[in-house]
Amino acid sequence: MSQREAARYLGMTLVHVGRLLANRHLIPAENSAGRAGVTTVSVEAEKAWRANATMRAKFVRLLKDTVNWF
Repeated sequence: MSQREAARYLGMTLVHVGRLLANRHLIPAENSAGRAGVTTVSVEAEKAWRANATMRAKFVRLLKDTVNWF
């Protein structure tokens, strides 16, 4: 699916999808026309994680992602 579709499906901005890609929470893919997108499986996994993760797990992930930027 396209990054825009993923953003809409997850209820977030396109920039946030880019951050998820940069932190390897979403898996990049290309369609037959060569346009950048993400795998549907990774989007579904992200949606499930967001629905079931505890506040602690979300905080730990945020901390790891922030450290990863440095």
